[in-house]
Amino acid sequence: MRQALPLVTRQGDRIAIVSGLRTPFARQATAFHGIPAVDLGKMVVGELLARSEIPADAIEQLVFGQVVQMPEAPNIAREIVLGTGMNVHTDAYSVSRACATSFQAVANVAESLMAGTIRAGIAGGADSSSVLPIGVSKALARVLVDVNKARTTRQRLTLFSRLRLRDLLPVPPAVAEYSTGLRMGDTAEQMAKTYGITREQQDALAHRSHQRAAQAWAEGKLAEEVMTTYVPPYKNPFAEDNNIRGTSTLADYAKLRPAFDRKHGSVTAANSTPLTDGAAAVILMTESRAKELGLRPLGYLRSYAFTAIDVWQDMLLGPAWSTPLALERAGLTMADLTLFDMHEAFAAQTLANLQLLGSERFAREVLGRAQATGEVDDAKFNVLGGSIAYGHPFAATGARMITQTLHELRRRGGGFGLVTACAAGGLGAAMVLEAE
Repeated sequence: MRQALPLVTRQGDRIAIVSGLRTPFARQATAFHGIPAVDLGKMVVGELLARSEIPADAIEQLVFGQVVQMPEAPNIAREIVLGTGMNVHTDAYSVSRACATSFQAVANVAESLMAGTIRAGIAGGADSSSVLPIGVSKALARVLVDVNKARTTRQRLTLFSRLRLRDLLPVPPAVAEYSTGLRMGDTAEQMAKTYGITREQQDALAHRSHQRAAQAWAEGKLAEEVMTTYVPPYKNPFAEDNNIRGTSTLADYAKLRPAFDRKHGSVTAANSTPLTDGAAAVILMTESRAKELGLRPLGYLRSYAFTAIDVWQDMLLGPAWSTPLALERAGLTMADLTLFDMHEAFAAQTLANLQLLGSERFAREVLGRAQATGEVDDAKFNVLGGSIAYGHPFAATGARMITQTLHELRRRGGGFGLVTACAAGGLGAAMVLEAE
């Protein structure tokens, strides 16, 4: 094992995660229909600051992400600063790492803390699948640029006459990988077939996710970390995730047809995470700054790792690659963990990664390691459910997982937790967290 890499400042301070908060997550075109991601981001950051009672000028940096970006607000981080009453001099920039975007935001703020350029910052992400950047065809876009330069009406009409009717149709955001043309669900189907994951296994994991998430809400475990929101026309509060199906049965899952490979597939809408709207954020500080302000941190960032693999085959294996690296950097093994939380993009993807984490062959032949990362104990795995139940606003999921895991570690008396996610482009992320 390589030497651990402690995440501390030059003064020896640990990186403290002081608090975290998210909006409820809403299925596409439901409670947050018409609310853009930037407004969701303002909601959660504004409420996070209000609850924390941290002086406004104490936050020196805000790093935020949005995967499905809106052209009118390309730097969502800066818009959040300007729209929440934060100090206008607060450094703010945006990041994007697909489904691991808020992992990246947290890492960036942590690096600023370690470098000593700031003592406190906010990291997070927001996405809306209900407010999308609908574009135009390449042909129409080119004509519109040329029309701008045309000098006469005749020239403009000539340019427009070149267009066909289909060139005038709106173009929704792409749902496939730019480099391969594969949809995420196509990759999940690849993984189900490669690793022999059955439809029954996928449905069972999805059912488990919904049952555990419903139980978490019923027991009040999420109340402290999920804010109540009010959206136009401001008549009814929206306070709980609306995708969770606590009363569903395995028979209900079995009724759905495959969504991607209609003939031979096993990936369905029920054993995949749905398109979702929401936002989440966390406040990070140096340990000494938190003490100065009289704050008790939720926990600490022990390590993180980002990885990348080929995109053509089984590209959602990021957790199997990033988890051993994050554990190694933390100086820990799988056995040292109290909790293990993995983003459930698809049940097939989740089960494939779990399989490979326990595979000696994968460790030796693919990772070049002497032994497997380790089997994940079911009693430690996604104990409050996962993204299949909660939903997945792309840029917000990482911050949700971090906050949720730290709260659960605190309830269990402390310990170590690992959160990990796959991401488009063959990317992966993992973070080791510590609570006392």
